Amino acid sequence: GIPQPQATSDANDFFWTTYAPQFLVMCHAHAAIFHYIEAITAILGHLPFKRNCPLAFVNHRHFHKTGSLHLNRILFDTSEIDEEVPSANGDGSNNAPLATVTLSKDDYRTMHVAKILGLQNGDSLRAGSVRSPEQEDNQLAGLITDDAIVTWLPEGKIKKAQPTKNGDPPGSLQISIPQPPNTSLWNERNSTIIEDGAVDLSDTASVSLLLALPRPLQLGRILPMVSQLGIDQLVLTNAKKVPKDYFGSHIFRKPEVLRGLLVEGLAQSGDVRLPNVTVTKRLKIFMEDELDAMFPRGEVARVIAHPQRKNVAENDGVEDEVNTVKRMSDIDFPSGVPRRILVAVGPEGGWDESYELDMFTNKGFQQITLGTRVLRSDVAVVSLLALAHEVCATDPS
Repeated sequence: GIPQPQATSDANDFFWTTYAPQFLVMCHAHAAIFHYIEAITAILGHLPFKRNCPLAFVNHRHFHKTGSLHLNRILFDTSEIDEEVPSANGDGSNNAPLATVTLSKDDYRTMHVAKILGLQNGDSLRAGSVRSPEQEDNQLAGLITDDAIVTWLPEGKIKKAQPTKNGDPPGSLQISIPQPPNTSLWNERNSTIIEDGAVDLSDTASVSLLLALPRPLQLGRILPMVSQLGIDQLVLTNAKKVPKDYFGSHIFRKPEVLRGLLVEGLAQSGDVRLPNVTVTKRLKIFMEDELDAMFPRGEVARVIAHPQRKNVAENDGVEDEVNTVKRMSDIDFPSGVPRRILVAVGPEGGWDESYELDMFTNKGFQQITLGTRVLRSDVAVVSLLALAHEVCATDPS
């Protein structure tokens, strides 16, 4: 009893005017039918989309946020370390772990160990405790190990101490940090003793970043990248082309959000050191009162990144070479001290050329460029930090 089209050429119009409206009415009642409609449309590929169709199919694509992160090292805060450390043999022997951390069942790190890594009881993983600048004297800050032991603590009806069939954790996760030499502080692990007996931290971050505050969404992308690459100091500042309301972002209202973004980058890189973060809303005051104390001119090379401008004379069309700037590999470092560098990166509109550039130049900043292209803040930051690390690691000779 289904009416058929009179001719093949009329099949398209017949389909859209007769069946499509009925299908769409059903879709409003049963959203799952959209999947079947997409399959039918794929099969009937010879039916083109009609612009004059009163009711057109809409391809709804849903993007779901995920809590899983690329954790190359499971990091925890010193406040998460268990107060009581169990003994391996129950007799207080040296077989007891140095420290233990118990993570809840719904913690993202627990989910990562169960779903992504699929670790069983007794398996080892890379772990460490985050060390922030104010925790230099904390003995447990900066612990790092590649031999932490996984122990599952079943909860509820689950009795087996292993991830379930669908990959969910059976309960809480206990991470045991072994005794030295399998565990060490970051300084001890990456330091060498030089001839006079002083400690030379070979992996100490030699690059610092002064960043004109970007848009909050962009800042949320930049912070993990910055901590991945590794920096010593991070200064977030205002600039002429930075809207003041950027400082009202939730990243600054909730310090744990900023810290969490930096820790995310550390977990990716396997590092445990948080950079020292300074937020200043007045660039000029910072340059006059705090810059020299944080970055002494005789110890730290100062550079400012800004797009290169081509000044062409109107009469003869000859390029003006007066404002020629350097590349990162051409900058001058203070002599007699290890190479350290401070990189100043402006907003996407660039530093103010009549005022801010002169202020930086008067403070000993060498102007560098990545070329004539105007880059987004995240692209510029990653590129400049990578070049800065490379030039600092280059043998001065």
